[in-house]
Amino acid sequence: MKEELPDARTEPAAEVDIPVLNAPADGLPTVVDTPEALAACIASLAGGQGPLAVDAERAQGFRYSSKSYLFQLRRNGSGTHIIDPTAFEDAEGHADLSELGEALADAEWIIHAATQDLPCLVEANMVPRTLFDTELAGRLLGLPRVGLGAMIEHYFGVRLLKEHSAADWSRRPLPDEWVNYAALDVELLIELREKLIEDLTAADKLEWAQQEFASLMAQCTDEPTPRTERWRRTHGMHQVRTAVGLAIVRELWTVRDELAERLDKAPGRLVQDAAISELAARADTTRPAHVPTKDELRQINGFKRRTARQYENNWVQALSHVGEMGARQLPTMRVTPDGPPPPRNWERRNPAAFARWNRVRPATQEMAEQLNLPPENLVSPDTLRRIAYEPPTPLDAESVDARLAELGQRPWQRERLVPLLVELLAD
Repeated sequence: MKEELPDARTEPAAEVDIPVLNAPADGLPTVVDTPEALAACIASLAGGQGPLAVDAERAQGFRYSSKSYLFQLRRNGSGTHIIDPTAFEDAEGHADLSELGEALADAEWIIHAATQDLPCLVEANMVPRTLFDTELAGRLLGLPRVGLGAMIEHYFGVRLLKEHSAADWSRRPLPDEWVNYAALDVELLIELREKLIEDLTAADKLEWAQQEFASLMAQCTDEPTPRTERWRRTHGMHQVRTAVGLAIVRELWTVRDELAERLDKAPGRLVQDAAISELAARADTTRPAHVPTKDELRQINGFKRRTARQYENNWVQALSHVGEMGARQLPTMRVTPDGPPPPRNWERRNPAAFARWNRVRPATQEMAEQLNLPPENLVSPDTLRRIAYEPPTPLDAESVDARLAELGQRPWQRERLVPLLVELLAD
C-alpha cells in the first residue's frame, strides 16, 4: 500500500486527482551562507541518524560552469539544510566544503541520478564513502519511469512540482519558492531508499545495486577523460557537407566557447548551435570555397539576437580566419572512431563481426527483458559493440569474463553474460 502523508504537507492537484507535495514537513529551511550557519549545519547533520539525502542544483543553460549553486541535505534527527556553496568560494570561484563532507563521510549518501551530482559534489570536496542511487535502483527494478517525481508518485502517491527544475540557480537572492522547491527534492529520499531496498531484496537484486553503487563510488574522483574535437557535437552538424563548412563550425564554436568561459555564460546564450550550423551549411564546394560574409551572417536569425550581435566582430573574425586556411588546415569530413565503427557498416567491412552482432544483440536484449531491466543496464552498448567486433582469444569463459571486466562490467552482469557470449561469439 502506498504511504499516505499528513494533510498539512499536501494539496489536491488541479489537473489530476493526485495530491501535491507542496511544503517541507519542517517548514522552509534557512539558506546556509555564513561560516557560523555552516558550523551549526555541520553539527546538526553530524548529530543526525542514518543515511543522508543529498541533492544539488546547477545553472546549466545559464552559466558556463557546471558547478553547483545549491546543495540540499536531509538527515533524520537533523532535518533539511540548504547550503549556498557560492558563499564559501575562494578568489578563483571554488567552494571548499570538505569539513562538511568529512563530518558526513561515514553516512550512506542517497542521491537521485548520482552521475549528475557527484562531479559537483567532488568539486566542492564533498566525497561520500558509500552511496545509494535511487534512479539506478529504479532502473534495476525495471520501473517504467525513473525520474524523481515519477518514483515519488509511484511509491507515495504524491506529486512533486517541477516548475523550477530549469531555473537559474545562480540567481541571488534565491526566492523563497525556489528554496521550498529545492527542499522538497530531498524530503522523501530517505523513505524512498527504504522502499527501494524492500523491492530490490524481494527481486533478489540488492547485491546488483550494491555493486553498481560501488562502481560509481570507485570512479567518482577520477579525472574525466578529455573530449577531443567537442565542436563536432554541435547540433545541426548533419547540414554541413563540406570541409570549409566544418571549419566554420569549428572556428565559431571555439570563439563562442572561449567567450562563454570568460563571461561564465552558457554558450547557447551567446549564439545557438542551430545558427552556427545553418551558417556553415552555406559554404559551397567551389574552389576556393565560399566563406559566408558579414551580410550573410546577418541573414541568419540566430545571429540577429541582441547578444549575438554584441559579439558580431568575433564571429566575423572567425569567418575571416577560415577564409585564410589552406586545404591542410581544414578538418577532415570523418573522424576515426574510438573503438569499432558503427555496426551498420560491419556487413560490408567485417561480415563475421556483423553476424556476431546480430546474434548477441537480440540475445542480450531478450535476457534484459527476462531480468526486467533496461538492456543498457545489463551491458553497455559500447561494451557489446567492442566484444562483438573483436572477441577475446581464446574464446572461453575466462577470457570473456576478463574482457568484460576490463570494459567495466560488474560481477553480477558478467555472471549472466559470460555463458551467453561464449556460445554466441563463436564463428
